[in-house]
Amino acid sequence: MDLKTSVQYEDFGAVGDGVTDDMEAICAAHNYANSHNLPVKTKPDAEYYIGPKALTAIIETDTDWSTTRFIIDDTAVENNKLPCFLVRSALQPFELPIRKLTKDQKYLDFHPKQACYVKVTNSNEKKFIRFGLNQNKGCAQTDCFILEKAGSITAPIDWNYEQITEAIACPIDEKILSVHGGIFTTIANRAESVYNYYSRGIDITRSNTIIDGITHYVIGEGTRGSPYRGFINARDCAHVTVRNGFFSGHKIYWTVGSANLPVMMGSYDLHADNVVNLTLRNCRMNHINDRTRWGVFASNFCKNIIVEDCVLSRLDAHMGVSGTYAVRNSRLGWQGLNAIGRGELILENTILYGRNVINLRTDYGSTWEGCVKITDCKWVLDDNGREASSIIGMYNNGMHDFGYTCHMPETIEINNLYIDDSALGQKPHEIYLFADPCSGEDKESLPSCEKRPYPYNICKRVTCRKITVVGQRPIRISKNEELFRDVEITIED
Repeated sequence: MDLKTSVQYEDFGAVGDGVTDDMEAICAAHNYANSHNLPVKTKPDAEYYIGPKALTAIIETDTDWSTTRFIIDDTAVENNKLPCFLVRSALQPFELPIRKLTKDQKYLDFHPKQACYVKVTNSNEKKFIRFGLNQNKGCAQTDCFILEKAGSITAPIDWNYEQITEAIACPIDEKILSVHGGIFTTIANRAESVYNYYSRGIDITRSNTIIDGITHYVIGEGTRGSPYRGFINARDCAHVTVRNGFFSGHKIYWTVGSANLPVMMGSYDLHADNVVNLTLRNCRMNHINDRTRWGVFASNFCKNIIVEDCVLSRLDAHMGVSGTYAVRNSRLGWQGLNAIGRGELILENTILYGRNVINLRTDYGSTWEGCVKITDCKWVLDDNGREASSIIGMYNNGMHDFGYTCHMPETIEINNLYIDDSALGQKPHEIYLFADPCSGEDKESLPSCEKRPYPYNICKRVTCRKITVVGQRPIRISKNEELFRDVEITIED
């Protein structure tokens, strides 16, 4: 066998018949490729079965899966948390000697030998103290950023850190690693419908990685099942691009949440945690308005997310995104665009089918500290029995401590928004710029807004130019217009 130019799974005993469990051979092939710095190239007509064994193939070199097929059987696994593939760097992380950070700090008095991805944590401070059906006690204060060789910091620092309990620096590989192709089919788990996330896909912890042209299907979903963290799960790294991929929504299963009430479990095909500079480009899926399938993408603690030319059922910046969150030339389905965070939230030339044009997540305080820009977009309303719709969705009555001060976007610009309300016919239905942050509350039982313990800071300026409604319904400010009495609002034809 010739291993001088590339490695094949068959070199290490893989059969590729779709029946024989080839995972040990796949792991051995990648181990050899890593140690000899060789790419992996699979047979286009092979089909590899990945069974229940708790094994992970480590990818440290370029991999070309072409039109090779993989079957991942999740019906009875040894470890549902262990990824089948892990794209990682051969460079070793190290502890960074820093003890404090300030919000938006631009420089550290430390010069690494090469640019590094850095993650800092203060485990004694809690943020994102969740509200609602999945309420919790919050997460440790966390930031991620890029530290350049000269000591400059790229990506904004979101918080003040009087104490840092852990600071880890991961050197960034200068060379891009590419994983190309591959047609994957997951046979879905049939486990109990509880929060026990499955992660048997592809994890990425290496900076400067491109996942190009991957396809993922899901089959075998039954009457019950545990949710999925993500078939592609990027975490603790920088400069990751997923492009030209096809992904699948997962069936929605119900469980009992932490508030002891029934709740739908989120289940994802694309996921990112603590990633700096994440790009989704030309990523697609079918049936983006199928309400039996959960939205396909979620992220936590990320910096700078760019989405271009995508067709997806949902985008969700869950526990915050900062810097730039931009969606361009895309279509978003029934669960729409969800976000909390800070910086610029940009929506351009995009068609949306969700409940709002932008939903500021209520379980994390509906906070966006920065600006929102909506340009040349189309919003398609459905006939779902509601009496009103809001361009910006939110809820925060000022009575819950989320671990941070909550803000509406300071400025909002809407330029050329086309609202297709034709599905509503002549039914009574109001369209508002803003949802009422205190909707459904018995306002007389609450203190006045300025006396609430955790006030929700209202926006300062709203500029709307050319909002067109097919059914000629007027655009109103909010059901709670008194809340916006001091906001500079301009609505132009």
